[in-house]
Amino acid sequence: MYTAIGLNDKEQCLRDYAPLVKRIAHQMMVKLPYSVQIDDIIQAGMMGLLDAASRYDEFHGAQFETYATQRIRGAMLDELREADWLPRSLRRDMRRIEAAISRLQQKLGRSPNETEIAKELDMPLAEYQQLLQESRGAQLVYYEDFHDEDHDDFFERFEFDSDADPLALLADERFRVELIRAIENLPERERMLMGMIYEQEMNLREVGAVFGVSESRVSQLHSQAVARLRSWMKGY
Repeated sequence: MYTAIGLNDKEQCLRDYAPLVKRIAHQMMVKLPYSVQIDDIIQAGMMGLLDAASRYDEFHGAQFETYATQRIRGAMLDELREADWLPRSLRRDMRRIEAAISRLQQKLGRSPNETEIAKELDMPLAEYQQLLQESRGAQLVYYEDFHDEDHDDFFERFEFDSDADPLALLADERFRVELIRAIENLPERERMLMGMIYEQEMNLREVGAVFGVSESRVSQLHSQAVARLRSWMKGY
């Protein structure tokens, strides 16, 4: 299959590496909104794999799977950017959840459970869980987080070195320490879940198998954990 100039059978390559595309797609799905379809991500990944097979001869000595993984992920991300995959409604719903968690945290002096959060939001537990399901893909940090209600720029309200940039800020030691503290304060089950997803790169199905729950339940717990972290980090 491999020659001195790269791949000599692209159809065979697509067959052999299709499982790689599917594995990457399923790993990404836990971090994507409910509206994103897995088949669309896989299709974009297959195009990335085909592109990798065509270009591989330009990278002598590189492991094809390593190179293909980069091209596959890149193609999937390009597809998501073009599709405007993060609707404003998702952020609005997450802010409602974050605010409820923050109020309860102050009132109870501990992390609230699902039933308490649902009650604070004045909705049945099943409706709250559905909201979590639909909020899949919520992120820890959004650009809008750096602006307050008066539209003051976050970076104008705090002094940083002239060479500092947003990425450098997020890598700041204080931010890292506070994030570690927030993760440590997650309920044990959610802390374990986040480790499986972000450290072990397990997908929804794999995490669900460990916990003995459905993929949709894993998605709900992930959204709730992100909301807890965002609520904690608001103080930072």
